[in-house]
Amino acid sequence: MRRQPRPLLLGALAAAVTLAGLAGWMGVAPREALTAETPPRLAAGPAFERCVGLLRRDPEGALAHAEQWAREGGGEGAAHCQALALLGLGQLEQAAQRLETLASQSRAANPARAAIYAQATQAWLLAGEINRAFASATLALTLAPDDVDLLVDRAVVHGNLSRYGEAIEDLDRALTLDPTRAEALVFRAAAHRHRDEKVLAARDIDLALSLQADNAEALLERGILRQLQGDAAGARADWERAVRVAPGSPAADLAAQNLALNEAGPARR
Repeated sequence: MRRQPRPLLLGALAAAVTLAGLAGWMGVAPREALTAETPPRLAAGPAFERCVGLLRRDPEGALAHAEQWAREGGGEGAAHCQALALLGLGQLEQAAQRLETLASQSRAANPARAAIYAQATQAWLLAGEINRAFASATLALTLAPDDVDLLVDRAVVHGNLSRYGEAIEDLDRALTLDPTRAEALVFRAAAHRHRDEKVLAARDIDLALSLQADNAEALLERGILRQLQGDAAGARADWERAVRVAPGSPAADLAAQNLALNEAGPARR
């Protein structure tokens, strides 16, 4: 498995991801726009490290730092820091545009540029600009066609456009490259569910849980499948377990909502 960073969003962005409903088609959240542990770098040295440190706790301070750094000739590193700070401050469309422009104009190697396009993809998603997210995701894949994370990102965008067949194609490719990606299996299961391919969906969820028995997203999705099949007790057990194994996560929050609504009607999916 190439990369599985833990969520660490900046400022109010964490709430935005949870509340924006971006993953409504699948019941689970896509990877977040920013993981401060492993941001792509268009610059090295103390100025960018300071930016990363500020992004974690003070995006306004990060923006001020980036603007000063830009005046001192910070170049692409300062521009990237500015875009990330705007993202952390919730200025989503402005951040997405800056990230996209930076990726298109950067002189960095293709993998770094692709990573910036990926951040633009997530920012456009958060802003509700799904078609622009698709364009950024596709540009990222032209630079790094075998990047599993980028394939998963574009699959998420396809899902938000209700293009479940195209989502499955990208996830098939991702899983050919890395069959151990439980996240991709969960997303593919959700796409199959929306195509009423419940046998295929259940197969993917079983595979995901065989790889990660306590994967909260997989438990959430299996609960949805079980409820659709009339197994209310099994659905309840999966959602309760999702809440236990990942308290406070978006998957746990959705599972808790489904538990609360279980008596009233269909689960949130």
